[in-house]
Amino acid sequence: MANDLIIRPQVPAKRPRTSVPGLVFGTRPRVIVKRSVLYLAAVLVLYFGVIGNLMHRIDADLDFTPPAPVEDGSHAVNMAEALILRETVENRWTANDPFFFPTGFLDNMPNYQRGMMRAISRFAMELENQIGRLRGSSAIDRDLERAVGLLQFPTDVWVFDFDQSFLPIQPADTQYEAAARALRAFNARVSMGMAVFETRPDALAMTVERMAGELGSRAAIVDDHVSGDGFIIDFVSDDIFYFNKGMAYASYLLLRELGRDFEDVIRSQGLTRVWHQALESLRLASQQKPLIVLNSSGANSFLANHLHLQGFYLKRAILQLDEIARVIRAN
Repeated sequence: MANDLIIRPQVPAKRPRTSVPGLVFGTRPRVIVKRSVLYLAAVLVLYFGVIGNLMHRIDADLDFTPPAPVEDGSHAVNMAEALILRETVENRWTANDPFFFPTGFLDNMPNYQRGMMRAISRFAMELENQIGRLRGSSAIDRDLERAVGLLQFPTDVWVFDFDQSFLPIQPADTQYEAAARALRAFNARVSMGMAVFETRPDALAMTVERMAGELGSRAAIVDDHVSGDGFIIDFVSDDIFYFNKGMAYASYLLLRELGRDFEDVIRSQGLTRVWHQALESLRLASQQKPLIVLNSSGANSFLANHLHLQGFYLKRAILQLDEIARVIRAN
């Protein structure tokens, strides 16, 4: 049977093995490039868009109170310390984030935190020069001097600042935490009667006058920007808006607690009503929450101008604080 056909069993052809990278990115050059670009775009959106926005927080809680106050110390100093620690530790300081951080391209929270720190810094200066001294004739308190110096540190300095050194340095948030510790040390000595905390009418007048002046400089920036012929949406309006929002919020909380420290002075001078009116103006300035900060032409436009409205509340607060100082000086 030599001519009989030998039938061999058919063996299925083996499929070429594809590696995991091949399954993910493909095997053809064009497919590899296309998928690589898509994956990179998805990662960037997830990292900067999703994670960055989750880390981006504008904390304007009006009911905020210091979680661990110094008993029998100053209410306002307790608040200043608590706000610094909240923004540097709990909420994380974002004003010095480098470009490769998830929040590197978001600027509302950094500007908000800068505004808060400006208000706290001004308050600390008045503590050093007015409230923490005997009519300006005594020596400057060492803890207040240290706190004021640390709060002047630039807000955007990260671990590396190549303008100063190629070696690692103390970042801004570390400096501010040290300032909070100095404020707490001062307040602890106030509670024990070992440090000066003068609740004199003239000290209150000077403090609110200087804080009003700081707010006035921001209101002037609003006026300059609004009076310009800018586009309805620009990249400057939101920076100004959130800086002012942070300053108004911190000023509101600091003055609210300062009112508790100087309660007898405010009542005896008949300033209770105007004091609450000033707080209300700052509250309104700090609580605007626009989805997009608009810079319309104002009265001639049906669109809002959020800076214009914020500036109105700031100016009203300035007038009310100036009235408080004027009444105290007249008595």
